[in-house]
Amino acid sequence: MAPQAVTVSFRLGGDDGVSVEARKWAWALRELGFETRRVAGTIEGADERDDIVIPGLEIDPIGAGSIDADPLEGGVLRRALEHADLVLVDNMCSLPLNLDAARAVARVVRDHSGRVCFRHHDLPWQRRRLTHLETEFPPRVDGALHATINLRSRRELHARGYADAVTIHNYFDLDPRHHDRSATRDHFGFGDDFVLFQPARAIERKNVPGALRFAQQLHGLAPGLALHLWISGPAEDGYAPVLERIVERARIPVTIGRAPTAGDGYAASDLVVFPSTWEGFGNPVVESIAFRRACAAYPYPVLAEIVAAGVRVFSTQQPETVAKFLAEPPAVRDRFFDANVHRARVSFSLVDLPRAIDEVFASHGWIAW
Repeated sequence: MAPQAVTVSFRLGGDDGVSVEARKWAWALRELGFETRRVAGTIEGADERDDIVIPGLEIDPIGAGSIDADPLEGGVLRRALEHADLVLVDNMCSLPLNLDAARAVARVVRDHSGRVCFRHHDLPWQRRRLTHLETEFPPRVDGALHATINLRSRRELHARGYADAVTIHNYFDLDPRHHDRSATRDHFGFGDDFVLFQPARAIERKNVPGALRFAQQLHGLAPGLALHLWISGPAEDGYAPVLERIVERARIPVTIGRAPTAGDGYAASDLVVFPSTWEGFGNPVVESIAFRRACAAYPYPVLAEIVAAGVRVFSTQQPETVAKFLAEPPAVRDRFFDANVHRARVSFSLVDLPRAIDEVFASHGWIAW
């Protein structure tokens, strides 16, 4: 009988980074012989067999008192996890955006008879408003594995006494299928515009003003380009009024809206702009490489770990370098894209994820299931 792996998180199935990476891990675990299930406060997209939605696990502001933790622990949550050979707590006890739910999950997994892996995309001390929770989260559970998606977070965990924390960074499909550039551009009315794509929710740390500032600087350097900024959106965390003011004052066209798929978004764009001030990893940087698009990113801290693999990323602080690249002949740009994909395969290819997980599990003593 195949071992059972259950992923539990605030939300799954969508286009946010945690959901995207949870899907990759579920695929990798199935490659390793597991059966997988999902438990979350919200599950978007198509249903999967044995999905369990527990509304009390949804993302809510800290202190909102969104659930009564005790009945949740003693009821559906405990039953949802009790037969799992492996429970993957995906960012839920790393960034406790619903404090009651995070505490309930922590207490349930402390009593769990199977193995527990906490996957950390973010950590509480990496958000100013959550630093007061750093002594409580991530929970210290005997025998649990703590897996970060970047080296910086692993070092921070080690400094706080999580001696066995490991890093399994994000992996990517570097041979994506064809996506419909023309239909997507027609849908958004881009025409012949040169589209700068910001693949991000509109929240403060995604730095929409930085994307617009870069676009306007690039327009000054390449006035022949009919620039159009496209933010995949939507606004979250109360950012909508700020976003409205930014768009009203923009000197170039701005579109906000999600493409049918992430791949359609990259296919319909001409340049990726990623001005985030903080990311747990920064998937669009490598996704842009897979889709053969140049990416201009702000030098957020973890970007250095991606660039260390040898891939080339432009800086939003140097728009003149981007303008020069765009003026290069197509053959020169193609060689740039070829080299970037080649280097990305060494460190970020999705086909290597099952092996990476298997090696980490084995190093933690998780061999027989």
